[in-house]
Amino acid sequence: MPLFRRFIKVYYVLALLTSIIFIGVLGFIIIEGYSFSEALYMTFITISTTGFSEVRPLSGAGRYFTVFLIFISFGTFAYGITALSNYIMDGELRKYFNEYKEKKMIGRMENHIIVCGYGRNGKQATIELAMNKHPFIVVEEKKVVIENSDDEHPVIFVEGDATKDDILLKAGVQKAKAIITTLPIDADNLYVVLSARSLNPKIKIISRASNESSFNKLKIAGADNIIFPEKIGGAHMASLVVKPDVVEFFNLITVQEGIQNTNLEEIMCNNLPVNLRNKTINELGVRSKSGANIIGFKTPEGEYVINPSPDTIMMHNAKLFVLGTPEQILIMKEMIGNK
Repeated sequence: MPLFRRFIKVYYVLALLTSIIFIGVLGFIIIEGYSFSEALYMTFITISTTGFSEVRPLSGAGRYFTVFLIFISFGTFAYGITALSNYIMDGELRKYFNEYKEKKMIGRMENHIIVCGYGRNGKQATIELAMNKHPFIVVEEKKVVIENSDDEHPVIFVEGDATKDDILLKAGVQKAKAIITTLPIDADNLYVVLSARSLNPKIKIISRASNESSFNKLKIAGADNIIFPEKIGGAHMASLVVKPDVVEFFNLITVQEGIQNTNLEEIMCNNLPVNLRNKTINELGVRSKSGANIIGFKTPEGEYVINPSPDTIMMHNAKLFVLGTPEQILIMKEMIGNK
């Protein structure tokens, strides 16, 4: 809500009080020849009905003016003070400053993730992002959803339609690392993908889709990954029947915290030290030095190698998939210059 509209009631009260004070001061100066301080004093004791003594006896014209001033200010002063007090007590002022603080936080954020839509999929995405300590912003159009959110992790909301460019810009799409659009209608997700790609050509875009016919459209629009929640959910339930322990084990080492706090993470070798380039995994000594395990490798050309052999050569801009505790992974990152 624009600042003027939010404070229009306050502006109205202040303008009314200022006008009455101005009339009173000007009247006493002209009619009685008071100084500014004397006129201001007489005005305030008159409109506030405090009843203190006059600066000096009033003339006949001065008495008539005082009656007029009391008449036009009757109840206005009390109303103004009450209105301002209620405004503060009702939390409107606090709400404005909270929103201002969030706006400043959004302005400072970089490499964050934008989540469009706060339904079941969007909320689950924010839980995983919070667990992995990735900064994120949620774009949600429904005010009631924002007001009723009671998440364990703090959520920064941008209220508005995610299909509109100005809302995405407000969420910092130009500085964001990725955007996840989980809107229930595929056409809306398509609009978000098109807008995000045009506003930030380098951003990673992950889109939800309900119909398989939307896959090609979303890909052409610029989505990097397209997820079918219903399809994944069905496959996951079937896997729990066919190979339950494998699924459970995989869940423990991916985005959720495992029993031993062991995670599966990807590490980019974009700052690989020169002395480690063209060295094999065996020569690197990852296991002995850090305790972590390299279970996957992605070449700079995009080729995946599952369970790479010790003879696999480390290359600049390759990607490693590492299994280990947070401490082991941190040591691994420091070894290859990725801090």
